Amino acid sequence: MNKPITRRRSAVIAGALAASLALAGCSSDAEPEGDSSTASPAGDDVNAVADDATSPSLEFAGPNGEVPGTLDELVLTEDESAAVADGDYTAAFVWHTSSEFVSAVEKGAVAQFEDLGIEVVASTEAGFDAATQANNVESVMALEPDIIVAIAVDPTSAAQSFQPIVDSDTTLVIMTTPPAGYTAGEEFVAIVTESLTDAGRANAELLGDELGGEGEVAYLFHDADFWFTNQRDEAFKDWLAYSYPEIEIVAEQGFTDEARTEEIAAALLLQNPDLTGVYVPWATAAQGVLAAVKAAGRSDVKIVTNDLDTTLAADMNAGGPVVGLVGNGSLDIGRGLAIAAAYDLLDKEAPALVASPPVKVTVDNLVDGWLADYGAEPPSSVTGD
Repeated sequence: MNKPITRRRSAVIAGALAASLALAGCSSDAEPEGDSSTASPAGDDVNAVADDATSPSLEFAGPNGEVPGTLDELVLTEDESAAVADGDYTAAFVWHTSSEFVSAVEKGAVAQFEDLGIEVVASTEAGFDAATQANNVESVMALEPDIIVAIAVDPTSAAQSFQPIVDSDTTLVIMTTPPAGYTAGEEFVAIVTESLTDAGRANAELLGDELGGEGEVAYLFHDADFWFTNQRDEAFKDWLAYSYPEIEIVAEQGFTDEARTEEIAAALLLQNPDLTGVYVPWATAAQGVLAAVKAAGRSDVKIVTNDLDTTLAADMNAGGPVVGLVGNGSLDIGRGLAIAAAYDLLDKEAPALVASPPVKVTVDNLVDGWLADYGAEPPSSVTGD
């Protein structure tokens, strides 16, 4: 980032450079030891290349056209890690909402920060409210952290509310969505997210396979200018049409307020009595759809969505309407955010955008998938143990 380098940061950079020169003097053949911290996704390989030239593309772009790389591009040598640890840095989180996904990302980031000797001093969430997030930024900035990990609730208003971070010497790293007009390497270091097209394809495969390649489905989508969900939703739609041509999307409904999905789903079920499946952009929104399906007594309607969630996973484990969840590689996203922040502390250029492979989870690999995405076994409320 193009910011003035503080005395403390300058000392860290100098220490890392000196250590690197010393290492080079000892052995020119030495390989740097890195920590990509990338877990293997559970289930089928959703990162396979498209089958042929006519299939939908697995490429996607960041909000400013950034081309995504992989998390294993973020690597620190032992000497760089030691130099950061000597800097006595602090970090804080400014989240958009609270969820099991966000908690898992934070868990991964905290673990990596601890490895780097960085103390976490605050964590806030905004309940998807831009004004609340603006207040959270002010509260966090009062603690003068060296690093802020954040995601913008509303990119437009966040351009102003995040400005105090940019004006300070604070390192800003973004999960998924930056403020409008912000550029990697300028106002913030990098974006760390999941592979959106792979996630969309995974949802299509989960639903298509469950329906045996035929049926009528509803497509709920995030009806907002949100680059992340927009591309993931479209990837689901494209891959469903390509891979399962006998499945028809008979209803499309956008939403911005996840609290309205139960109402929306109830209406869709009444209007489309032959409906057999529903795609929902994310888990908390899918909870409303699940409630509507159960209230209608429609156990034949299958649901797929993104993010691992205890309510939905418990339903899936019990043989309910939920048949597939797509995790984000949450722990790895968190680790990537922390490592990207360390890059800036070292004045080391980070990739503008890196993406974690998603995790396809069904009842058959529920425990392994939960471990891969969240770093722990699912709770007893999910497994019934």
